[in-house]
Amino acid sequence: MAAWRLRGAGTALAASSALAAAAAAAAAWPTPASASDSSPVALDAARQLVARPDARPPPRSAQRALLAGSTAAEPLDMLVVGGGATGCGVALDAATRGLRVGLVEREDFSSGTSSRSTKLIHGGVRYLEKAVFNLDYGQLKLVFHALKERKQVIENAPHLCHALPCMTPCFNWFEVVYYWFGLKFYDIVAGKRLLHLSRYYSVEESVELFPTLARNDGDRSLRGTVVYYDGQMNDSRLNVGLACTSAVVGAAVLNYAEVVSLIKDESGERVIGARIRDTLSGKEFDTFAKVVVNASGAFCDSVRKMANNNVVPMICPSSGVHIVLPDYYSPEGMGLIVPKTKDGRVVFMLPWLGRTVAGTTDSSTAITMLPEPHEDEIQFILDAICDYLNVQVRVLVSIWPS
Repeated sequence: MAAWRLRGAGTALAASSALAAAAAAAAAWPTPASASDSSPVALDAARQLVARPDARPPPRSAQRALLAGSTAAEPLDMLVVGGGATGCGVALDAATRGLRVGLVEREDFSSGTSSRSTKLIHGGVRYLEKAVFNLDYGQLKLVFHALKERKQVIENAPHLCHALPCMTPCFNWFEVVYYWFGLKFYDIVAGKRLLHLSRYYSVEESVELFPTLARNDGDRSLRGTVVYYDGQMNDSRLNVGLACTSAVVGAAVLNYAEVVSLIKDESGERVIGARIRDTLSGKEFDTFAKVVVNASGAFCDSVRKMANNNVVPMICPSSGVHIVLPDYYSPEGMGLIVPKTKDGRVVFMLPWLGRTVAGTTDSSTAITMLPEPHEDEIQFILDAICDYLNVQVRVLVSIWPS
């Protein structure tokens, strides 16, 4: 992972199979006779570049020139389509391995799903519950992986990520015991990757920490809360940081650059590049690469169809809606978790940039650039949190269905 390789410099989500293919291709193709100053650098040199006080990405014109300068005879090692978290993570990981990398994004970096998350860096606590009750070792491995990545992301980007206490209300003593034991076991599993110890708070302590928390839920009375720690991040800025770090270490990253078609070899079987339109200037150019990575998220089927129009769609899109509430709904530095809604889902209510974010839903939707929330999705979130609060819930604005 680039997050591990560039400790203290940036974070990444890597596609290992794509990187393995690119490495194999790089070994099979001849190395260019000469390398320019903007060629990707080795890991140690990359760390030194990123650590320099004057480190900055090259101008957009230089990035575009690098992409347009590739040829069929001297292609890039990898061209990444998509400038979200996955695409920028792949580009950073590949660039720090010494590969010549290009990345294009038809809108701005993190303009899609990567800027519309719940803003949490999950440590996999829900996977742990499934692992225990289903005796599923695969779920347990997900917990270990999530804990490792959460800790690494927070260490890599402490200016964008931090630990956030999350409060779980308990309205009977069974819930108190259940969540206390479950989260203590989570602390043990986390080990050295633990952010802070979970703990139980009495009713009075809970209301002091979370003033809008309701003492009663219908005929049930609050028995206390259990607080555990998860990670919170500025997802869009983290994504942009990945893109900028990739450019600093040698990748050519270009936003507002749309792939209009894929270029194939003479046999028509292998993709060797892409025709790209600079949407700011309207000009088109060709970029050649040994490997093209499709990291376009919800739109990946449209890129796949450029390679094979008869391909079977693989994306089943779903919409996750969040709503923004005024700041007084949640205190600064404390989140609230509704562990189980009426239909069994989990809903979060978290402080975010002076407001409160609540969500999310999970419903089928059509793939669009700017999806809009439905009234029933907004009402679902309001209904889920209103029983846990002592104030009337009203929407300030709805945001980022993803």
